Amino acid sequence: MTDATNQIDKQKDGTEIELLSFLVGGQDYSVDIMSVREIRGGAKATSLPHSPAYVQGVINLRGTVLPIMDLAKRLGMNTEVDKDRNVIIVVAIEERTVGLMVDAVSDILAISEEDMQPPPEMPADNERNFVSALTIVDGRMIRILDLNAVLPPAAEEAA
Repeated sequence: MTDATNQIDKQKDGTEIELLSFLVGGQDYSVDIMSVREIRGGAKATSLPHSPAYVQGVINLRGTVLPIMDLAKRLGMNTEVDKDRNVIIVVAIEERTVGLMVDAVSDILAISEEDMQPPPEMPADNERNFVSALTIVDGRMIRILDLNAVLPPAAEEAA
């Protein structure tokens, strides 16, 4: 069971989980706000040879080399967005810290467990299921990302 699923299971008592919502490829996504360390304006990443296509490169974040992941590419989207406008959400889960490049940060949402639904079962063609739950806020379908699935294992990271 993933941390995101565990987090959703913990919410069965009717309490709320806070999510940071953002746009990727014109679609609404969110992550548990407890995994967010900071939000930064887009920074020029230094590319690394032989890194996965979804890794933009690395930046220097207060003396730490931080890998930057293009979330649209990681999710398999073919988007052409001006990279100078993107925002980097620095997330940490377990011992991994990664910058997620997104189009824009939208809002902080407080969602109860009753308002979260599991994603439909779909054939994934050996791909990981990156979405742990779905919710509707103000008529918008928001996907809640499972960061354990989105972030590569430490051995795969470019940095």
